[in-house]
Amino acid sequence: MATGTATQSSQEKSEKGLYRIGEVSRITNLKPFVLRYWETEFPMLEPVKSNNGHRLYRQEDVDMVLKIKRLLYDEGFTIAGARRHLREGNGSTDSESPLPIPPNQGAGQILNRKLLLDMRDSLRAFLTLLERK
Repeated sequence: MATGTATQSSQEKSEKGLYRIGEVSRITNLKPFVLRYWETEFPMLEPVKSNNGHRLYRQEDVDMVLKIKRLLYDEGFTIAGARRHLREGNGSTDSESPLPIPPNQGAGQILNRKLLLDMRDSLRAFLTLLERK
């Protein structure tokens, strides 16, 4: 009986276009703590809170998370640069080309750069969480 209610509740949220942080985490392949950290860094990312205090992301929030992820991980923007880019250009990357890759960088070096950028953002997120306590 309880699982039917939970399934029904989940379906109602999906029909309204609202996603919990765990669902957004799976959709975007990001850890929930990274999403919470990005909420503090990107004012345009504002999920609504349920009566229970759970974050509920609208479809436009999920789209914004994907834009932020692309800017940070794929195009090499810093958090401040991505924030400014989204504020000024409304997330469109047509007006700006991504950072050029030096001709001597191979695929392995590009992957290492992405890994380092990902690690940096994770460490910043941890630091933010530690500073709150």
